[in-house]
This record gives sequence, C-alpha cells and structure tokens, in this order.
Amino acid sequence: MRQITLGRGLLYRVYQRRLRRGLTSAVLPRHVAMIIDGNRRWAKQLGYDSAAHGHRAGAAKMREFLEWCDDLGISVVTLYLLSADNLTQRPTEELDALFEIIADLAEDLSHYRDWRVQQVGSKKCLPGPLEAALSAAEARTSDHRGLHVNLAVGYGGRTEITDAMRSIVATHHAHGGTLEDLAETLTPELIGQHLYTGGQPDPDLVIRTSGEQRLSDFMLWQSAHSEFYFVEALGPDLRQVDFLRALRDFAKRHRRFGG
Repeated sequence: MRQITLGRGLLYRVYQRRLRRGLTSAVLPRHVAMIIDGNRRWAKQLGYDSAAHGHRAGAAKMREFLEWCDDLGISVVTLYLLSADNLTQRPTEELDALFEIIADLAEDLSHYRDWRVQQVGSKKCLPGPLEAALSAAEARTSDHRGLHVNLAVGYGGRTEITDAMRSIVATHHAHGGTLEDLAETLTPELIGQHLYTGGQPDPDLVIRTSGEQRLSDFMLWQSAHSEFYFVEALGPDLRQVDFLRALRDFAKRHRRFGG
C-alpha cells in the first residue's frame, strides 16, 4: 500500500510539473478571482459538528492558493470570503466563527511576502473587530508591490454598482455639475473607476469550487468578459493540479470579449 501511495505521489508530481511547463506568462491571467465554496459540506462529510472546521480549512487552502498564484507571476487575486447575503442568511454562531477566521487570515496575509491586502466590499455590517483587522491589514501593506490580494468581505455585486453610482453622483454634485452634464459624461469606464476594485484590471479568470455553477452576486460588473472555470473539489480539497488544469484550459480559450 505504501509503495502504491508513493507511486501515485510521484506520478502526480510529474504531471504537475508538465502542466506548469506549458504555462508561460503570455498565456496566464493577470487577475484571478476565486469563489471558495463547499467549506460547510466538507466539514459535514468529515463528521465535524461545526461549519467552522470547514471555514478554517478553506482559509488555509486560500493561503496556499495565493502562493500558487504568486509563484506563477499572477498579479491580482480576489477571494470571495463573505458575501453581503451571508451576513443576513447564516446562523449567528457560524458568522461569529467566520468573522474571527477572516480576521486571522487578513492578519496572516499582511505579514507574508510582499503582498498587498485590500478589502473589497462594504464595512457597514461588519463587526468592529473584523473591520479593524481588515483596515489594519490594508494599512500595513499599502506600500507593498507584490501580489495584490483582494479580500471580498461583506461583498455584493449589485450593492457595489449602486455604491459606485452614488459616488459618481456625489462627486459630480460636489463640483457643481448638472444632471445634463452627468448624463453626457457617464460611461462604463467612469463607473469602473468608482467600483471597490477601481484602478485594477478586471478578472480574466473566475474559478468556483464545489461544482456549483453560479456567480452568487460576485463581481457582476468586472466579470462581463471573464472566463469561468468550475472545479468539482470542495474548497478545502482544492489541489494545485486542479488550479493548473484551470489555467491550461484558460490558455486554450479564444477570448472574444463580447463577440
């Protein structure tokens, strides 16, 4: 049995190296967005009595996932960790544990390599300790030039677009502009500048774990021309070879950008 396991491990590493050799900077995405899904199912399948075990395992996997991206030279990664809908639909006990896990993850990432950490989402409904942890991670890494890590926490795509429009109107009004002027100057590019991710490239590739095939209100504006890849593995079970296969698939696609 041990020889079989070692043999499989060797074959796995050989296959993984072969996948990596086929990926050059010319075919890699600049921005990868990840919908980490299946943490609760993972915990349930293993017999844990709390979803927190799955969320902790998922957070640990996301740290590993970021390393894979950084080592390949990907510039921006967005992790969908907590949606605005989750804040009203999940049990209080689960949310309390999740708040702590996300705060710990933000703290950990802000001390790792030269990564820049940024929260994307609304802080309005987040508890004070989590908001403070996210703000501290942002401040600590604001001058870092390595991998840009967006933590989508308290995030909702429709709310983001609404907030962007409010910001545009408020800015326009502050400069004494009229509604007629605003109507003439309003463009997709202007809206993009006022999103939570303003100034960043849109995601080239959106990955979702657990086999579910839906966006769940994630980066609705930014993903207009993104490629999508769905992985059957639950979040904590994601393997590097799964990610490399997603990148290989992405590299083979002909991006039409709306065509």
